[in-house]
Amino acid sequence: MAKRPFISARLRQTVGRRARYLCEYCRLQQELCPEPFEIEHIIPRALDGPTEADNLCLACPVCNNAKRHRISANDPMSGRRVRLYHPRLQEWDEHFRWSDDFGAIVGQTPVGRATVAALQMNHPRVVQIRLLWAALGLHPPR
Repeated sequence: MAKRPFISARLRQTVGRRARYLCEYCRLQQELCPEPFEIEHIIPRALDGPTEADNLCLACPVCNNAKRHRISANDPMSGRRVRLYHPRLQEWDEHFRWSDDFGAIVGQTPVGRATVAALQMNHPRVVQIRLLWAALGLHPPR
C-alpha cells in the first residue's frame, strides 16, 4: 500500500477554506456529513500529481473513493472519453446544475456528464439525502 503524502495542517486549512467546506465535486456540505472530508489530489499521485495547493481539492468520501486515480471517463451521451471536472481550472456552474427539486446533479457538458457518472454523484441514497436536506432548507449550499 502506498504511503500517503504528508499534508500540513496549514495546507489542509487552506484547501478547506478555499472550498468553503463544500465537496468541490458534488457540493456536499461538510457540516451535514458525519464523515470528515478528504484532501484529494486532482491529478492523482499515481500519475505524478504533486501535493501542492493547485492540485488539491476538498472532497467528500463518496466522491474521493469513486474518483480514485482517474482523470478521465466516458461521457454517457456521446461515449467519448473526456477529462473529469478539474476544480482548480473549471467553474462548477459551467459543467453542472441542480435538478429542479435539488436532488440530482445534472451534467451540462461532456465533462459534467462524465464526472457525474464516474463519481456516482447521483447515487439513489445521496439523492434521497439531498431531497431531505432541501425540504429542510439546508440544500443546495448558498
